[in-house]
Parts: sequence; C-alpha cells; structure tokens
Amino acid sequence: MVDIQNLSKLYYTIGEVAKMFDVSTSLLRYWESEFTQISPGKNNKGDRRYTKKDIQKIKRIYVLLKEEGFTIDGAKSAYKIREEKDAKVESIISDLKKIKKNMTKLRNHL
Repeated sequence: MVDIQNLSKLYYTIGEVAKMFDVSTSLLRYWESEFTQISPGKNNKGDRRYTKKDIQKIKRIYVLLKEEGFTIDGAKSAYKIREEKDAKVESIISDLKKIKKNMTKLRNHL
C-alpha cells in the first residue's frame, strides 16, 4: 500500500495512481463516477491529475472496498460516517490547541 506522506510530486497521472493501489485505470474511473469525493483536476488535454489529497481519498475507498469488503453502497455510507468523525476529531484538536495557547500565555503572564 502506498505511503501518502512520502509522495514527492504535486500531481500524479491515473496510471501512476492505479499502480500505487494495484488496480486498473478503469476501476479508478469507475470509483470516480460512484464516489463524489474523488474529483481530480484535469489538464488542458483532459488527463486526470491526482493530488495527495485525492490519493488519500482513494486510499480510504480502497480500504473500504478491497480490505474491509464493503459493497459500493456500504462503502459510500461508511466513508461519510468516517469523514464526519474525522471532522469532529479535527475540530477537537483545533480547540485543544487554542486552549493550550491560552494556557501558555496565562502561565507566562504569571
């Protein structure tokens, strides 16, 4: 499985992404039609250009479908639930960082 943190390029072709997950390019195009979360940009020729963020979404979908055995409809539901959960976690982390900053200011003031 691809380690997204170690990707160095800004954009990847559909062929490169397909190779990362050992799937066909047609399967990636199918997933793009089924999952609104996948929407790579396209260059002037119409070729897809995947960013790290796109690849992260594909990885999540890959795990749901190939490793956890969800159907397409089940994966769509699970993706949304996990996306909402991740958003809540990010919000909590942001709030905790603000609290830490304010506590540090208070400590330095004392």
